[in-house]
Amino acid sequence: MINLYIDQRRNADVTILDLKGKLRVGGNAMALHRSIRSLVIEKNTQIILNLSGVTFIDSCGLGELVASQVSVENKAGEIKLIGLTEQLRELFRTTRLLAVFDTYANEAEALQSFADRNSPVEKAALSFA
Repeated sequence: MINLYIDQRRNADVTILDLKGKLRVGGNAMALHRSIRSLVIEKNTQIILNLSGVTFIDSCGLGELVASQVSVENKAGEIKLIGLTEQLRELFRTTRLLAVFDTYANEAEALQSFADRNSPVEKAALSFA
């Protein structure tokens, strides 16, 4: 079983998490949950998830991504995604999560989007009824 490895780094006020491996049920999704929760507690709520090294995401992993986005948004933050492979992009398209997450071609564009406050991006509001 391949684990999920998370490398954390900073660029100004933005935290970048480089993910590598499989994001699936069990300890892998919990590792991401702990990382995001720790960032929220530290008030680091501008987060970029680099998914270029992710080879697989199951429904539990998708649920953890959505739950993380909700937690971060509740603290006036945002998670942006970069590095979506064609396979991951299709998964996000099929599950309609492209409407929930802002995705960018590269890290520079995602970082710039945090700096650009004059051009808000429309996205679906998250709610659980």
